[in-house]
Amino acid sequence: MAAMDLLGKRWTLRVLWELGHGPLGARGLQAKCDAMSSSVLYERLRELGEAGLIRQDATEAYELTDLGASLRSALAPLDSWAKRWAKTVEK
Repeated sequence: MAAMDLLGKRWTLRVLWELGHGPLGARGLQAKCDAMSSSVLYERLRELGEAGLIRQDATEAYELTDLGASLRSALAPLDSWAKRWAKTVEK
């Protein structure tokens, strides 16, 4: 699967973003992504693992790989833009 195809799938960026705050188990991750079904969660986790963006640690929690962390830092400017945009919408 092409990288942009994976990143464009629903919930992919949210999973990466949440894992950027530290490792999470599947239940904890699903709680952070309140409306995501468990089947979609496990599909995204599988795809992100196959792409080398996440892995499971010794406790079986999911965490970003170095490659995944570099993508998260690339998304930081988008997060900044979204926060500025949200402020203009709130007015």
